[in-house]
Amino acid sequence: MTDDTNDQLEQQTPEQLAAELRQRVACLQRMGRNDLLLQAIGVPLLEQLRIEAARGNLSQLHIDTDYRFFLTAYNNREVELSPVHKAVYLLFLNHPEGIEFKRLGTYRTELLRLYKETSRWTDVDKVAMAVDRLVDPFDNAINEKCSRIKRAFTSLMDEYSASYYIIGSHTLRHVSGSSRVWYERLKVITLPRHLVVNDNAPRP
Repeated sequence: MTDDTNDQLEQQTPEQLAAELRQRVACLQRMGRNDLLLQAIGVPLLEQLRIEAARGNLSQLHIDTDYRFFLTAYNNREVELSPVHKAVYLLFLNHPEGIEFKRLGTYRTELLRLYKETSRWTDVDKVAMAVDRLVDPFDNAINEKCSRIKRAFTSLMDEYSASYYIIGSHTLRHVSGSSRVWYERLKVITLPRHLVVNDNAPRP
């Protein structure tokens, strides 16, 4: 692609580029060359497009006063999770900015409170021990809990829709000064928060 072509593309609006892209896609499809279309798009981008397409059909997640999780658009089907998994999930729901696993200890008090609320156990020591394992950076407990949460959602919906509900990975790149680059490897739930109805949340 020449510099002149690049300049012309940069002068077009996103809407104009999209219209031109539609025409070219339709042309390749008429030629029966979906293979070239897939090659041009690339599998990683295709996966991102599928995830974006799923965004328009996401279900509301309703959390009732007994901390039961329901997907309202799926005939109110319940997401079966144990109290500890619910506590972990609620923690990440409360922090849409994301949390690094290695910094979970910072959230110990909040996680402990959530676990007490979801379990309603009287054995406070047992709850505290479980939370200590979750925030221990040398323990695999938090990864196990996130895997179980993922299985609960993927058992109820396709993987592209589920990607919005699970505790997934997101990396933020930071540049300090002119040369130092560092990354935050966050775990985050990308479900738009207007789709979350938590009956236990404090009322404004």
